[in-house]
Amino acid sequence: MAKKSELNKNLITPFEGDGTRAWDVYPRPQMKRDSYLSLNGEWELFVLKASGEREQLGRINVPFVPESCLSGINREKRDGEVYLYSKTVDFAPDFIKGRVLLHFGAVDQICRVYVNGQALGGHIGGYLPFEYDITDHIEDGENIIEVEVIDELESEYAYGKQRRDRGGMWYTPISGIWQSVWCESVPRDYIRRIKIIPRGLDSVRIELDAPKGKRTLRYEGGEYSFDADFIDIKVEDPVNWTPDNPRLYDFTLKAGEDEISSYFALRTVSVEQRNGKSFIALNGEPMLCHGLLDQGYFSDGIYLPASPRGYENDILTMKRLGFNMLRKHIKIEPEIFYYYCDKYGMLVFQDMVNSGKYSFLIDTALPTVGFKRGISHKASSLRSANFEKSCRETVDLLYNHPCVVYYTIFNEGWGQYDADRIYGEMKAYDGTRIYDATSGWFKEKDSDVDSEHIYFKKIKMKNDPARPLVLSEFGGYSCKIAEHSFNLDNTYGYRDINGLEAFEKAFVELYDTQVVPHIKEQGLCALVYTQVSDVEDETNGLFTYDRQILKVSEEKIRAMSDRLYSAFDEIIK
Repeated sequence: MAKKSELNKNLITPFEGDGTRAWDVYPRPQMKRDSYLSLNGEWELFVLKASGEREQLGRINVPFVPESCLSGINREKRDGEVYLYSKTVDFAPDFIKGRVLLHFGAVDQICRVYVNGQALGGHIGGYLPFEYDITDHIEDGENIIEVEVIDELESEYAYGKQRRDRGGMWYTPISGIWQSVWCESVPRDYIRRIKIIPRGLDSVRIELDAPKGKRTLRYEGGEYSFDADFIDIKVEDPVNWTPDNPRLYDFTLKAGEDEISSYFALRTVSVEQRNGKSFIALNGEPMLCHGLLDQGYFSDGIYLPASPRGYENDILTMKRLGFNMLRKHIKIEPEIFYYYCDKYGMLVFQDMVNSGKYSFLIDTALPTVGFKRGISHKASSLRSANFEKSCRETVDLLYNHPCVVYYTIFNEGWGQYDADRIYGEMKAYDGTRIYDATSGWFKEKDSDVDSEHIYFKKIKMKNDPARPLVLSEFGGYSCKIAEHSFNLDNTYGYRDINGLEAFEKAFVELYDTQVVPHIKEQGLCALVYTQVSDVEDETNGLFTYDRQILKVSEEKIRAMSDRLYSAFDEIIK
């Protein structure tokens, strides 16, 4: 029998000192109201038996998953177990204005919600928000909110990088509530949705689903009244949003008795031709998208940092190193992450979350030796319905965020099916972003970009004049710092390097000797190094898993980044 790896599951990040209420920030920055009640913090957690009996596991710190040390439970869910979360809430009389909405950021994987024993409904899928109007179910005094969770890591639903037999590029499975739970009180007729649609570089259209009658919008000191279901705003002396100057325009919107605050940005995303090559363009100008793979895992919270500052730290550190893009890999974050990217000027290449069974032979081994076309999986009607619905809901969730410029539909063939059809449908659903239909391999006919992953050999790519050239994964050099590593025995990466000095030297040489020539000669316009941080067995991050050590110097990597941008500027003149 193989020896079980020795794991360090108690790596502490610098963000744990932010306090127990660190996640009580408003969860929806683009649609804020003055009515907000966080339900994060202490809940009771039970295993619900088939007989109806409850086995208490303890008090859990929501929104951290039971598998994490920050939850206070630090326990992996067993096969067949059903979790039951329970919290008692007393709504203050002055909180209730009309209707009370109960929001969940995300619950993995299938759940059912009860208030005072009355079933409100269920939700399928572990990565997207949902809500209930609980007004008619709450009582004076104490109210009991319960969430019943089933999570068998069923591959018919989205599951990302989770795997029961974790190891290598697969990580500890999580379950249950993993984003904020919160309530807000709204008027009986309220603003349900806004959609911010870019219209060139000097105006936006704001559509709204809201009470009829007079609507009022205030921004930049001006006030505008209208009664249609949209308003067009033309900005005088417009400042376009870019990574170097992420200008956001704040506004408030009032309809009936309801009022929200939000923001918009002026930016466009397109594919542009220059000197016989195609490029991803921001605001009509070709740009180099110089990025990193970002898994969004943290050593103490697993699916969440100990506080939102963990997201800020990742974003701002990578910006200081000269990166302007993060590829959010097979995970949808709380909206606060995308707000920080909007605010600080970090482009986001967003992956859809995979479903379907993974095959090492088909999805990894064959492409590694050169079989990169003509392979696809089959999807049941249930899986295809779930996946395509989640793609649309992901676009709906992130539509208003200017940082999101690119979507990856399928990654390395994982669960891939009908890629051309889904590309066409998603492009029609939201034509304002770039779509990478098949990132890495198993290319079909339709995609906005020519996207490749290269790890085990020298980078060699050829320009397609009709499509921007994207190196959507590469590098993955492993430098393990034992006292800051999760797996004390095993290490996973694509080239082992001992010592920080040697790691930094190899990292810079990879860009200078392989990436820069591809920018100059082939018009490479987007690149994604693996990765922001170590994750469990993977020690190929620029940060250690606990975010305590940055393995490279800011000065040298910033200088390297500047060389990349200079090389790109030369070819688009």
